[in-house]
Amino acid sequence: MADFVERYDIPKQHFWLHGPRSGPPVEFDAQAGMWNVYGYPETQEVLGDPATFSSDTMRVVPKGMMPDEDFSLEGFITQIDPPEHGKLRKLVSSAFTRKVVADLEPRIAAITHELLDAARERERFELVRDLAYPLPVIVIAELLGVPSSDRALFKRWADALFQRDAKVSLNQSAEERNAAFEATMKPWREMSAYLAGHAAERRRQPRADLLTRLVAAEVDGERLPDGQVVNFAIVLLLAGHITTTMLLGNTVLCLDAFPAQQDRVRADRASIPAVIEESLRLLTPFAALGRATTREIELGGVVIPADQMVMCWLAAANRDPRQFPDPEAFDPDRDPNPHLAFGRGIHFCLGAPLARLEGRVALDILLDRFDPLRTDPEDPVQFIPAPTMTGVRRLPLL
Repeated sequence: MADFVERYDIPKQHFWLHGPRSGPPVEFDAQAGMWNVYGYPETQEVLGDPATFSSDTMRVVPKGMMPDEDFSLEGFITQIDPPEHGKLRKLVSSAFTRKVVADLEPRIAAITHELLDAARERERFELVRDLAYPLPVIVIAELLGVPSSDRALFKRWADALFQRDAKVSLNQSAEERNAAFEATMKPWREMSAYLAGHAAERRRQPRADLLTRLVAAEVDGERLPDGQVVNFAIVLLLAGHITTTMLLGNTVLCLDAFPAQQDRVRADRASIPAVIEESLRLLTPFAALGRATTREIELGGVVIPADQMVMCWLAAANRDPRQFPDPEAFDPDRDPNPHLAFGRGIHFCLGAPLARLEGRVALDILLDRFDPLRTDPEDPVQFIPAPTMTGVRRLPLL
């Protein structure tokens, strides 16, 4: 893995890629004011116990770091605990059933071919710009019912929210807090206003799309408030494309770094799913998830008090040698491969089947069109700098 890190100049904040960890599986970071969980079984325990490890992390964030009063996370399903979480999840689960997702395969293939045909006119093919970003955005935009032609807007908002390189910390200075706040709230307000406009239009003129379903949905006999509809749509729009963008870029990077594996999968396309799963383990897109303790709990041999922020480093857990032999190796034959890239438990990623399908279809077509899939040593790969995300933001291919 050292060669991999050096070859692609992987940022130091992606510490899980810079060799095996030697420290304890759970430890307190006094500088950041939070607990870090690195071990696989410990992370499983956290994700499997929502009563002790709440998803409502905002309640333990210091007041000075809280957003202003007009900001609400109502309807933001990743931050909600049971029983409300289960009710909201049911509203959209029917849009991501195995059959619904499978029926999207021809459309995903058609979009992939269209994007690659359009990219032929450019001097250089850049995977993220030309395929890995627009493909999942078009798919999720069509499901939601918002114009996929606005994808430049979506990318600007997503980049502003996710691609900053600041370390996660609860002990920031007032200046740092204000800067982080402004950097987050400007794109958030723009995105909220955009989706609120589309939601209002659906109330007047319903369509056969997911946004109309959210607008018309009822929980306990009551319609969702506008704020909840908008926040729910934000999660679906952002999470619905970012994971696939990183998954596809990371998988291509793995096949570039390990050409023997590329030759194998090119000869046996049935192995594409296994290649994607190992890529998800080795280069976990969403590297960390936050939780807040509701009571004192012993975890990994240490006692964590109540009302503490806990960061589960999924990327590190997916390299825990207690669970994955030779964890630094890219081994698509790894079986079983119970990685945590899509989470675990009640918050397991709703869009995982769609992300896997998009990755499988797009990679199959890429292998047809590019022989070999090879990065350009004269035009280096660029990684997303955010410490909680593992993915490329630019990946030129020869």
